[in-house]
Amino acid sequence: MWQRLLGILLIVIALAGVATWVYFGSTDNTPSEKPTVETKSRDPLRYKIADEDVPFINWWDRIPDEVIRTSLKTGEDSNIRPESYVGPESCRKCHKKNYDSWHGHSHRLMNAEATPENVMGDFSPEASITYMGGEAKFWEESEGVYRMSLERDGTYRVFDIHQTIGSRFFQYYIGMQIKGPIPRGHDSYETDHVLPFGYWLDQKEWVPVVHVFPRDDDPDETLTDPFDMLVPPMFAPYATGCNSCHTTFPAGDQFIRRLRTTGKFAPQPMHLAMSEYLGETHPELWSPEEDVSRLTSHGLLGLVQTFENYPAAEHAVTLGISCEACHLGAKDHAEGRLKKPKFFPHDPLLRIENTKSIEFGPSHQNRNWACGRCHTGSRPYYAGGMATWNSTEFSDAMKGSCYSKLSCIDCHDPHTGIGPKWKLRPDQDDSSCLKCHEDLKPETDRVAHTHHPMNTPGSRCMNCHMPHINEGMQDMVRTHTIFSPTNKNMLESNSINACNMCHGDKSIDWTTARLKEWYGASFDEQKIAESYPDKSKAVADGWMNSDREAVRLAAAGGLFRSGGVHEKWSLPLLVDALDDPFLINRQFARIGIEEGLKVRLLDYGYRFYMTPEERKKPLAAIRRALLSGKAPSPFEAAAEE
Repeated sequence: MWQRLLGILLIVIALAGVATWVYFGSTDNTPSEKPTVETKSRDPLRYKIADEDVPFINWWDRIPDEVIRTSLKTGEDSNIRPESYVGPESCRKCHKKNYDSWHGHSHRLMNAEATPENVMGDFSPEASITYMGGEAKFWEESEGVYRMSLERDGTYRVFDIHQTIGSRFFQYYIGMQIKGPIPRGHDSYETDHVLPFGYWLDQKEWVPVVHVFPRDDDPDETLTDPFDMLVPPMFAPYATGCNSCHTTFPAGDQFIRRLRTTGKFAPQPMHLAMSEYLGETHPELWSPEEDVSRLTSHGLLGLVQTFENYPAAEHAVTLGISCEACHLGAKDHAEGRLKKPKFFPHDPLLRIENTKSIEFGPSHQNRNWACGRCHTGSRPYYAGGMATWNSTEFSDAMKGSCYSKLSCIDCHDPHTGIGPKWKLRPDQDDSSCLKCHEDLKPETDRVAHTHHPMNTPGSRCMNCHMPHINEGMQDMVRTHTIFSPTNKNMLESNSINACNMCHGDKSIDWTTARLKEWYGASFDEQKIAESYPDKSKAVADGWMNSDREAVRLAAAGGLFRSGGVHEKWSLPLLVDALDDPFLINRQFARIGIEEGLKVRLLDYGYRFYMTPEERKKPLAAIRRALLSGKAPSPFEAAAEE
């Protein structure tokens, strides 16, 4: 019971203070006035769900007259209601090429039913993982019925798997508990939630999930290190935490379910008549005949919470990300009543603060908002403001330069998946930048700007302006914040800078001297001195020993890409990363060392999710093997365990 109460409390706090704020005041409030938090007036209350950073407001009773006078209707028909959507199969007949490309895209299987066609993990009878003194097992109970069990010290729990998450690098699983010591009635028996182990597709092995469960000491962070998933149970409801972006919901539903992210980058301020929308589209939640003024703020929060908890399998257009997640409800187009689908939302209950016209086509802003409705949110950040790990690419992009003109589709084909590795050549990446920066097309001008010979890593636009400092699924990927390598916040705080991502062996004085000479940069020398205790030391050495896990991870990625695994000074640092306090850092170190040195660390008994005590003996064998040049056989390493 306490888990359920805690879950409700956290959701209410999120609705009231973090994700959305419910404001209530007298009927005289207008959008330009700051609504009061409470009122003793007996006048009918007006509730609005809003956020000061989001140009989108849901009005509970009615949209104010002032808004109506200064806004336009978006349309008499709709492309945001459940009945406006037809599903991807309706697109196939006329758009076969795009449909076929999408069908192989990882978006399609971002969320799927756990069927034999979609399940990629090993559910053979012997499939298992030993973890923190316990064991998890995975099997197929009967055809298409998949199970996961956790057992340790006599405690035994079994889960029925209902859905999958992902298909590109890892596949996670969603399900409910069907057996265990926790009494019936606990949410784990009644609510689909993310299960504690996923399948690493490349390595064909089961591993702990990451970035799912919150850290007790920092609600904005997630646990990335081995933690006890067996007892007491970790519980992450899928509906409230994940499925809004992993599935295709009607846009109107999303404007209520997930206002902060869905409406964050709306091209213009927008207003939705919320009670009317729910009354017409979800009468099971709200009857159109009910008196809207009788709903309390607490009741409104509860209503939104119920809406957020709607399972995707019952209320989404499709599981996974399908055509209408970007193109919006296309029923009128599919049935021949509309020549082209509209990229901007329209509905009789939706207004836009604009008295001139509305751009409904695939404009620059509308295309970017299609991506920005999901690829946004909050993450832990570097000193320069860019996220340390992925999935918020559009939020990052809007913090940097270029997106007044740049569109997501300039670099990404929306219908074709990236695949395991980035497909474009470095010169093709450069061409994306040179479309606007034509003055740097001539070789002499490019060399003068970069101070590096042509066709070397230092001459590539993105290596300097979008370095690989963002934690991807199993590799470091480029940040989408386009920023200068002279960024003071990053350099002065000993965070990460683009120069030393390639020149990790150089000192900070070497780096700042060149940035001053080449670009006229200036830095606060006092801050530099405070942030770099030994300014003569290799910057990457300091990064690898940073107290910030994201800095250590990015530093290791830079060293692996620049060949540091073959350098005497940096190889010990990279081997030490196998003992990093954070699981993801150890996982990435394992990948880099195995790929760079063509070794298999499992041969020495090493698994990146081991506890510190379990890692000691395998790491001793690995250090002797990789740092002394004399490797013990796998049999010797196993015997030492």
